[in-house]
Amino acid sequence: MSDLVFTPAHQLAQMIRDRVVSAVEVLDAHLVQIAKHNSKLNAICTLDEERARQQAQQADEALARGENWGILHGVPITIKDIFETAGLRTTAGYIPLKDYVPQQDATVVARLRAAGAVILGKTNMAELAGDFQSTNSLFPRVNNPWNLNYTAGGSSGGSAAAVAAGLSPLDIGNDIAGSIRQPAHFCGVYGLKPTDRRISTAGMIPEVPGMPYCLRQMMTVGCFARSLEDIRLCFSLIAGADLRRPDVPPISLDMPCGKTLRDLKIAWIDEWTEVPVAVEIRDTIQAIAQKLSQAGAQIERWLPKDFDLSKILNLYGRMAAYINIYAQPINRYNLRRSWQQIFRTATQGDKELRKLGDFSCLLPELLNPRLKGYFETLTERDRFIAQIDEALEPWDVWLTPVAATPAFTHRPAWNAIDIEGKSYPHGVANGAYTMPFNLSSHPAVVIPIGQTQDGLPIGLQIIGKRWREMELLAIAQELNRAIGNFKRPLSY
Repeated sequence: MSDLVFTPAHQLAQMIRDRVVSAVEVLDAHLVQIAKHNSKLNAICTLDEERARQQAQQADEALARGENWGILHGVPITIKDIFETAGLRTTAGYIPLKDYVPQQDATVVARLRAAGAVILGKTNMAELAGDFQSTNSLFPRVNNPWNLNYTAGGSSGGSAAAVAAGLSPLDIGNDIAGSIRQPAHFCGVYGLKPTDRRISTAGMIPEVPGMPYCLRQMMTVGCFARSLEDIRLCFSLIAGADLRRPDVPPISLDMPCGKTLRDLKIAWIDEWTEVPVAVEIRDTIQAIAQKLSQAGAQIERWLPKDFDLSKILNLYGRMAAYINIYAQPINRYNLRRSWQQIFRTATQGDKELRKLGDFSCLLPELLNPRLKGYFETLTERDRFIAQIDEALEPWDVWLTPVAATPAFTHRPAWNAIDIEGKSYPHGVANGAYTMPFNLSSHPAVVIPIGQTQDGLPIGLQIIGKRWREMELLAIAQELNRAIGNFKRPLSY
């Protein structure tokens, strides 16, 4: 049973098709693992055991008749609680939605069902996907399977924890600031953030039902798994145009270039000057760069010309302010007070650090949004995308940290993060290495590359060219063979 729950999804599917194991047996193994571990992890917030068992039984009966539902026939998977699931509660960790049962699947959920997947349940998350920890007022906080005293990250902490602990082989998440990549790094799994608008967001909250469709930029849908093969399979199933989202372009998946490690030209950086990373992360990335060089890859430490992190984060913040302002109900007076408290606490009087992380300059945009300001911000974003496109042209991929630290201990929302003895704002420590690529729209995949002395995972972010996810994943697979590997958390 233990081996079965840590078997990759694509292998489970093949085993079910070959009748080596039944879909019911695979489901039962995962239900046992959930019963054993979920009460301490709180990764799965809504379990749909009865319907999942019915579907697994039907999957076995279909195979017996010679029917094949698709490439994931009978494989149980989980879905982040931000995606609507027909007939199954979807809360986004938000009290007004505690009893919300959608009538229609989100597009990505429907596509996975069409491929034969069995929806096992929903995974826990930050309230309305609004934090780098996974806490909300409906369910207990998500704990990290490597150490329960530490966060699994956010906002998709339940997704990453469930996959890491063998509660699910595959999970769907979303990412507007790092919500897939940071939890993947914290929990030691693989995670993909694709190009902006590559995958439909139809049926996804935090646009609370009844609110207008606002998150038209930077918000992406991606996946978590324990292998890159599963990431590639899942991405190929959920990507593509959607009648429910006419802004998703009908672009075919790209063909990988077929380069080997020796053919690759790789850029890397171990930290931004403005936001250093924990020494164990920095040392691990430096060792990875040396190992890749010794293996024959062309690899060079590199940062794009005029890469000004303060300006990038400010532009990201203005963009996020405009696209979020009408996505959900807010109390603007409380918003002003909370912003001021967050940055007064986090920066502790450091004026330079406050300049980097203080988004209080966004309050005018949030409190009195202007259409002209929105278009000006979009124009600046277009220039930044073009700048990164041009800078990345000579390189196959760019390797960067995922976050400034490994997983940290649970703490009140938005409390400061210590990096090598200095306090940094929560959003900067967790998002400084991910938010630039939501802003630029470039795809990124996270692979696990090691552990700290305390046994916490370390991930590596691999940035690729826009609309070239299949190439990115093929290159990541080459790198993974040399430097990465999923490891099962202790006691699971």
